[in-house]
Amino acid sequence: MRRGARDDRCATYRPDVRHTRLGNAFYDVVKAADFPQARLRFRNDDAAAQIGLDGLDDAAWVQHFARFEPLPDNLPEPLALRYHGHQFRVYNPDLGDGRGFLFAQMRDDQGRLMDLGTKGSGRTPWSRGGDGRLTLKGGVREILATEMLEALGVTTSRTLSLVETGEALQRGDEPSPTRSSVLVRLNHSNVRIGTFQRLLYQDKHEEMQRLVDYCIAEYWPAAGGVDGFLDAVTGAVARLGAEWFMAGFVHGVLNTDNITITGESFDYGPWRFLPVLDPQFTAAYFDHQGLYAFGRQPDTLLWNLARLAECLVPLCDIEALQAVLETYPARFEAALGERFLWRLGLRAKTAEDGYRLASQVFGAMTESRLAFAQTLHDLAGGGGAGRIAASPQAAGYDTPRWQEALAALRRCDRAAGASEPGLEALGAVPPTLLIDEVESLWAAIVRDDDWQPLAGKLDDVQRYGEALRQLATGAGVETPAGSR
Repeated sequence: MRRGARDDRCATYRPDVRHTRLGNAFYDVVKAADFPQARLRFRNDDAAAQIGLDGLDDAAWVQHFARFEPLPDNLPEPLALRYHGHQFRVYNPDLGDGRGFLFAQMRDDQGRLMDLGTKGSGRTPWSRGGDGRLTLKGGVREILATEMLEALGVTTSRTLSLVETGEALQRGDEPSPTRSSVLVRLNHSNVRIGTFQRLLYQDKHEEMQRLVDYCIAEYWPAAGGVDGFLDAVTGAVARLGAEWFMAGFVHGVLNTDNITITGESFDYGPWRFLPVLDPQFTAAYFDHQGLYAFGRQPDTLLWNLARLAECLVPLCDIEALQAVLETYPARFEAALGERFLWRLGLRAKTAEDGYRLASQVFGAMTESRLAFAQTLHDLAGGGGAGRIAASPQAAGYDTPRWQEALAALRRCDRAAGASEPGLEALGAVPPTLLIDEVESLWAAIVRDDDWQPLAGKLDDVQRYGEALRQLATGAGVETPAGSR
């Protein structure tokens, strides 16, 4: 399966290894597993074109992204990164890349430093008894998550490659034995909040300063000092929380080792998309307390940012760090207002106006329990009377609360892209990835080795994402760059 490159891609391959400058205390040199088979299942030429690698033929692709032959002038050996983290708010000092590694670094077509990291590439010193492998189903689920989130305007890692590796894996949460795979993802950074936590735990203040300097130089050059660095990360993470909210996405495992300092969504395990707007909805079957429920994700991100601030206390005045954290609620609300306007193709005078509109709409959605994705689809362009009447859930809008919300939306100006042709390009119903649909796509693969339903779904998702980006043209809100 191949995701084609867009015509505007013209990047050249520019290797630029930077992580090793931190020193070998930040990683372990490892070797990839020797897999018995390498069957290419998914290659993302659009993502590869972003870093000048779309010209690889399939044989070279497999050599680099399944056999892990080094890319030219890049890392000679993979690096398993070291970090700690809070897992469900319990501190764990035994983390690190346990089934993945940093494979390469290069510049993208915007000049940003990008990482190629893996998942399922074998055991490392941090595997903690695990086999270091990824199930094929897990790889398929990550493709689906990244493609849908990118389409919905979320700053996300991108799935570059998935190769089936010919092993039979035993898992407690899948019928076993189950098929194996190795995945390569493209993202802006693999530095996590947990990377800083490890240094605080080990009382390594000089290395902490070195890491901060590295992150400012490579990711946040306008940050200035330590508090400026926290300010930049806080803004990025607040924006990510707003993007998840507008996508109706539940990550499932918001541990501090899963939050990067660039504010990218990545590492997709037990994710879900909302059927309806339910603040209590959880993704992970083992999240018995609902710690990472949909409605708690914004607060959880702030809790994680507070853990980063704790790490920076030895380097900065605590009052300055606290002042940064106090900006998070307002920044989240502003970002949510912006993302709401982007998703619907509307214009408002301020992000605060967007947030007020979003709150009004979300209140009606929570009360009515209309389908989350279909509702936002219906409201595109302001939820005109004809669009609402044509909806498969039209009757659900016939309530006083919805009529009030629709009246407020219709008073907004449309973005230039939200013309009638722009709205028609969205189609009658949006593509969705509810759990039954995901299981159905996997069933076709596991039963008949039929990848066509997955390919068809990805095509639908990509088309919808292109239509959303066009809809938002002139909304005064940028499409999230993410790893694109």
